Amino acid sequence: MYDYLIVGSGLYGAVCAYELSRAGKSVLVIDKRGHIGGNVYTECVGGINVHRYGAHIFHTSDKKIWEYVNRFAEFHPFVNQPIARYKNEIYNLPFNMNTFTKLWNDVFTPAQAEERINAERGENFVAEPKNLEEQALNLVGRTIYEKLIKGYTEKQWGRACADLPAFIIRRLPVRFTFDNNYFDDVYQGIPVGGYTKFVAKMLADVDVQLKSDFLEDREGYLALARRVIYTGPIDAYYRYRFGALEYRSVRFETEILDIPNYQGNAVVNYTDSDVPFTRIIEHKHFEFGTQPKTVISREYSAEWKRGDEPYYPVNDTKNGRLYEQYRVLAEDEGKVVFGGRLGQYRYYDMDDTIASALDLVKAELTR
Repeated sequence: MYDYLIVGSGLYGAVCAYELSRAGKSVLVIDKRGHIGGNVYTECVGGINVHRYGAHIFHTSDKKIWEYVNRFAEFHPFVNQPIARYKNEIYNLPFNMNTFTKLWNDVFTPAQAEERINAERGENFVAEPKNLEEQALNLVGRTIYEKLIKGYTEKQWGRACADLPAFIIRRLPVRFTFDNNYFDDVYQGIPVGGYTKFVAKMLADVDVQLKSDFLEDREGYLALARRVIYTGPIDAYYRYRFGALEYRSVRFETEILDIPNYQGNAVVNYTDSDVPFTRIIEHKHFEFGTQPKTVISREYSAEWKRGDEPYYPVNDTKNGRLYEQYRVLAEDEGKVVFGGRLGQYRYYDMDDTIASALDLVKAELTR
């Protein structure tokens, strides 16, 4: 019998496995997929590390977390500078002076940009916004909303902005500097060799069993260990007793192109509603690749249904209440603890995932 069974070999499960193994615990990690790494999995294609489940750029301002991840990989000093394409226009993201001077040909200074945005906000201001559209107009005005928010958001969520709750956009980053750095974090980068190699180093000293679906033989797997860390969907664990939690899913179309450079940037968002995909990722640019060919992935947001891969929790009031019912059940579990994006039904950045996993291990080792 193992001390711990960890369900899921993604970043959360891998950190738990590494730390528990270092503490002298015997650990078995299982994953229903045929590879380790969960959604940070990268696959080498023609010398290019392809992010199979969407772009993952590590960023944090926590020095301890940065030092922690550097145990497992050297990091390319990559800074995320996405661009947005609206029809035949190109804009820098996040919203900054480069964006504003392109949107308005009479805006050149921060004061002029702030004056223009405030004027548009005033024209559309609603004291108590009832939906995302009203909230976005309150924050940035109509020009930015129409060109850079509306179409992208409606594709991402599969609903009109007027039908989405206001709290989805609590704030929007508006910078009155010529700075295209998407993240404010001190430390940013991509692991040299890709995330699969990074995760493999964490799992080097534990037993790993792939193509193993915990939910297909729950009792058999539970019997293998004294404690279980479950990182799968919490509602699926309970056989959807109260109903299914909602997610947005993502579909990828990936192709190899016989050219050295397709779009000149790692990430290009397509904010026009007439374009069916939300963005195109060109993977070689994450690591400054010079290969003769390139690999791109178009991302299509989709409504999640059972059997699909869940990506983004729909953290509205209805789903929050439903998750709370499952969380109460989970508190009474004797040997199973729930963690990660799916186990806790919340969106985690990678640094938050690692911090949460470290907290869980600390609690386990002191219980």
